[in-house]
Amino acid sequence: MSSDSQPNGHRNASQRVVLTGLGVVSSIGTGVAKFADGLRRGQVGARPITAFDTTGFAHATGCEIVDFDPDRWVYELDRAELGRASQFSVAAARMAVADAGVDVELLRSEHNVISIGTTDGESRDLDALVEAEVRDGPEALDPQLARHVPAGRLSTAVAAELGLTDVETITIPTACAAGNYAIGYGFDAVREGAARFALCGGADAMCRKTFTGFYRLGTIAPEACQPFDVDRKGILTGEGAGVLVLESLESALARGARIYAEVLGYGLNCDAHHQVAPEVSSVGDCMRLALDDAGVKPAEVDLISAHGTGTRANDVTEAGAIHDVFGADVPPVVSVKSMIGHTMGAASALAAIGCALAIDRGFIPPTANHVTTDPECAVDCVPNEAVEADLRVVQNNGLAFGGNNSVVILGKFEEVA
Repeated sequence: MSSDSQPNGHRNASQRVVLTGLGVVSSIGTGVAKFADGLRRGQVGARPITAFDTTGFAHATGCEIVDFDPDRWVYELDRAELGRASQFSVAAARMAVADAGVDVELLRSEHNVISIGTTDGESRDLDALVEAEVRDGPEALDPQLARHVPAGRLSTAVAAELGLTDVETITIPTACAAGNYAIGYGFDAVREGAARFALCGGADAMCRKTFTGFYRLGTIAPEACQPFDVDRKGILTGEGAGVLVLESLESALARGARIYAEVLGYGLNCDAHHQVAPEVSSVGDCMRLALDDAGVKPAEVDLISAHGTGTRANDVTEAGAIHDVFGADVPPVVSVKSMIGHTMGAASALAAIGCALAIDRGFIPPTANHVTTDPECAVDCVPNEAVEADLRVVQNNGLAFGGNNSVVILGKFEEVA
């Protein structure tokens, strides 16, 4: 891409939005360094599920987090008052703020936005409440556990933990596309000058409800998630959180902040075509909306981080939409779900962090567990081993039930004269 076609070159420093902090809780590592290392090595976080009783299921493998210690990340709030997804959200936010080098007192002195996407909210705790009532009757209900359940706590708990009062908190429930929705919300708030900082991303915890739903749809893989592989058998459910700190370029330069990447634009749409099946033309339209918002031509995209669930319906549909939009110039198309599983509302947020790290550290993460590419997909999914690459523009796809689609475009930060 030539300098005179640099995305956002027409915007001044107060309108350009950059990414300065990352916070990660995932099955392949907590924290930016471990997550980046896991992505580069193609590490897979799959293991037998222990979060709930899996008796009766023919197979129950997932990407569960087994080494998360809330005591390390939740300082101000009573951890017993938080559900697991809220603990993830708070932890990832604390990491992101620390990684951005933002003094908490500065956050408290400015108007900010916290936007967190989710699929399940605190359904893990809701499962426990229902199971207790079924087993022991209404008298067994735990009022403290009931307080965990409202999904809005995924964002309000972050504000409470950081002591933020002049802040807008929003929890976005657009299922598996919610992380990108939350990033887009924060991007608009910063781009329009409505907030100094935006803490945005997604969080979800492993729960029986969601696993059972996908299992009954026949979309849970027995052992491994294999996006774009001819023998793929479905998803592995996962859990975790990803939170990103966004601020204007003007703010970042004034602070002397490290800039991972620039948020160039995003696109959203909802076709309501089918309850669970994606629709090719709508997915393609969402990509075009994002590219147009970013001022980027398809040929300028160096990498696509696909939704890439490893299901028959998603992979062929998403690959078809990519071919429609990019024509003969399809860049590498990878899926981090092959490593961290499908983390639901956190999925596209964690993938966006993966995109930012790929830009910042100069590599393309692999699609793990890959054997043979499905001819109906026909993409270079960078099988099994990362490759070094100088990435200028990366596209991050997030697709969800009900036809909710979201695409975010990130770019390498470059000064514009």
